[in-house]
Amino acid sequence: MPLTEETRAAAADIIARYPSGHSRSALLPLLHLVQAEDGCVTSEGVEFCASLLGITQAEVSAVATFYTMYKRRPVGDWLVSVCTNLSCALLGGEEVYARLSQELGVGHDQTTADGTITLEHAECLAACDYAPVLTVNYEFFDQVDPQSASEIVEALRRGERPAPTRGAPLCTFAEASRQLAGLPDPRPEAVAGPGVGEPSVAGLLVTGTADATAAGLAGSTAARGAPANGTPAKAAPARAAATKAASGKATPAGAARTDDSTKGS
Repeated sequence: MPLTEETRAAAADIIARYPSGHSRSALLPLLHLVQAEDGCVTSEGVEFCASLLGITQAEVSAVATFYTMYKRRPVGDWLVSVCTNLSCALLGGEEVYARLSQELGVGHDQTTADGTITLEHAECLAACDYAPVLTVNYEFFDQVDPQSASEIVEALRRGERPAPTRGAPLCTFAEASRQLAGLPDPRPEAVAGPGVGEPSVAGLLVTGTADATAAGLAGSTAARGAPANGTPAKAAPARAAATKAASGKATPAGAARTDDSTKGS
């Protein structure tokens, strides 16, 4: 399918974000953009990216086939990814996947006959603290079991959009691909969903309560954050942020942050 003028204009905007001479750095978002058009990265999409960036189609294909989020076959409106890596597998992830596969009549990387749902194994969804998990278009549904996972998928098949455990409300795979390309999400509720939950910061909260310190630093005022003159120190910003997050008072997405919780991101 020929790419629309809207897509071509969006591609130009994406490329313009990068310094002169570094336009090839726009390849990842451009692949998401063309994927939004056809539900996968087509040969036309590969050619489009290559021509815009002045690189070969082989170079584009090398990237598109390396990352699992770029699909080479059309994906349905809802990409259901079930984690079957260690933590999730030990807690029932394989059973969740087997139940959905049976009910949908599809296997890994296959789409239902009506074109609405694509099912896939996921090697890790980076949410071991909420295992077992599945995502729908990369939004999290935590601590699922075969029955709750089945109910989520049935709701999708009825045309509903069940609320994820955390994160933004569901949008279609095409809409999610445009967001991953760096295009704005116009929905006012897009940043209103719950953020990090207590399991994600449980260790930090425990160490804060116990005033725990690293081995070999016990008794050190510096280890507890107090200056050498004995003046009480303020609570560590990361600990304060964790407490806020667990109590539902996390900093809203997009808000400016000045503490050390931004380091390493």
